[in-house]
Amino acid sequence: MSDDGFRIPVRGQKTIECPQCNFVIETVPLKILKTKILIVEGKDDLELFEALTNKLQISDIQLIDFNGKYGWREKMSGLIQDRNFIKVISLGLIRDADVNATDTFRSVQNALKATGLPIPNRPLTAAKGMPKVNVLIVPPEKKEGTLEELCLNAVADDPALICVNQYFECLDHQKIDFPRESSKAKAKVRVFLCSRGDPTLPLGIAAQKGYWPLDSKAFATVKGFLKSL
Repeated sequence: MSDDGFRIPVRGQKTIECPQCNFVIETVPLKILKTKILIVEGKDDLELFEALTNKLQISDIQLIDFNGKYGWREKMSGLIQDRNFIKVISLGLIRDADVNATDTFRSVQNALKATGLPIPNRPLTAAKGMPKVNVLIVPPEKKEGTLEELCLNAVADDPALICVNQYFECLDHQKIDFPRESSKAKAKVRVFLCSRGDPTLPLGIAAQKGYWPLDSKAFATVKGFLKSL
């Protein structure tokens, strides 16, 4: 077990960056500080789910960014080597469904199996054992999709989304290439944010600024998951 935290292989180490230029000033090992851990794919995910935990006034969950969807086996191995992992009572993992929610969930199961952790049989159903392990695939109850689609679902009734959809319809009518279907939600998020105070904000920071309505029923399953940890 490590006394000074753990390092997620390659790109997953915690970094200190210059806020103006994003230059990495220092790379430091991550440390387990709480008894409940939530692992997410990336920085946007971390910031969005942090906004949701704050909204729910949940303060006993430590969020850890695995910096992408690849290499989760190796990163999980690094996590369990932390000397404080033995104190963890609950472990949550959140992944984008991407093109196939079933395959994504199976990938998470394989990462858990490789490190000897309890393995849930299905999303949103905690595995027996210690620590308690639960998995959420977003968007919930969908066969495919991403975090961006979850956020767009939250603003489905916002008038600005009508303009966003018309914009992409116009591109199609003009036979102008735009992102393929798997990236279309990301593009729509960027266009939607142009209707807000600062359109340059990343998705996660936009959540913390209140640009995504965290009271929306689109986040109900996610909130339930966070409360269950």
